[in-house]
Amino acid sequence: MNANECRCQRLTPFLCCVLLTGIFLVWSKMLKTEVVSNCFKGLLNSELLLCYWYSKLYYRLFLCRCETTSLSVCLAYISISFPLLKSKSNKFRMGILSLISGRAGPSGFGSASTAQQISDSIDASDLTIIITGGASGIGLETTRVLATRGAHVIIAARNTKAANEAKQAILENHENAKIDVLELDLSSLKSVKAFADSFKALNLPLNILINNAGVMFCPYQLSQDGIEMQFATNHLGHFHLTNLLLDKMKETAATTGIEGRIVNLSSVAHLYTYEEGIRFDKINDKDSYSDKKAYGQSKLANILHANELSRRLKKEGANITVNSVHPGLIMTDLMRHSFVLMRILKLLTYILWKNVPQGAATSCYVALYPDLKGVSGKYFVDCNEYPASNFATDPELAKKLWDYSQNLVKSL
Repeated sequence: MNANECRCQRLTPFLCCVLLTGIFLVWSKMLKTEVVSNCFKGLLNSELLLCYWYSKLYYRLFLCRCETTSLSVCLAYISISFPLLKSKSNKFRMGILSLISGRAGPSGFGSASTAQQISDSIDASDLTIIITGGASGIGLETTRVLATRGAHVIIAARNTKAANEAKQAILENHENAKIDVLELDLSSLKSVKAFADSFKALNLPLNILINNAGVMFCPYQLSQDGIEMQFATNHLGHFHLTNLLLDKMKETAATTGIEGRIVNLSSVAHLYTYEEGIRFDKINDKDSYSDKKAYGQSKLANILHANELSRRLKKEGANITVNSVHPGLIMTDLMRHSFVLMRILKLLTYILWKNVPQGAATSCYVALYPDLKGVSGKYFVDCNEYPASNFATDPELAKKLWDYSQNLVKSL
């Protein structure tokens, strides 16, 4: 390679970066929104580094005639960054340098922290924990870590055979782990009720509920109860389950004096939802169904559910907190409906992805960490509190979703 070629190769990413910045500046001027304006300020600071890396990626893919895809990836990342960058407080600013490097945030943990690390030295032997979907992916890692910390973990799973195999795998390395398995199909309210009855029959306390299970990017289909599958599984099933177990959690918190905690696994995908946020009048509409937006809608519902329940429990004076988390981008079986797409996306955005132990960290942090005592109605990313979208922080939308969900459950 001669000197001119070398200079050209170094200069091209920079020019692409300038091009992307220029496009974004025009875009922000067109939209004239505070969110975009703040995002642009962030782009000029820590985001410039990511833009540089993506521009290098853009340059490489340009040679392979894939420029449209790579540019889309760059702009997609920028759009995902909006709500994380709009806060004017440095405490809540998500510097991309932290995301890539794993640099710790205010909590002392970051994107590179693992569930094992954040729970180090925590004794959970007094806790009984239910985790939905605790037999695979980040749910399994969460189960393993909680059990090794001494907690009695109940895996709520649709596939009890796989759950029992997961249990045995954990027991092989941790023979004193306390793990039970109960069947739960979140897409069926009948199954949710049966699970709650089975758990109550065990006469166990309940300190922590982790609503972890979910489905993602499903083709259009209805649940056994006639509800769009992603909304039914990701939100409505967990909404009903939480309500059925709430009295047990209140009783446990009152008798033991130990704060109860409910953790809803949401996603950054809550940003990408339908125009109205939650389509109350079109939940089952097939003609306008989008598997991606339907998933985003269900993840938005997870945050709204957590926020409204938190408000109600605070008003009641119950010793229970409710928070939601984004675990990060992790390649798990959850992505089976879009496996090829996700593989391509991971290839293009590999610096943003986590492994499973890192993906389970935020759930374990919010469920166990003592510094979060009394913290409720918040959204966490990479073991740190971050602002969610405008829809997610709308109290009226949260109340409306609560009433809608309650009426829907009663009607089925």
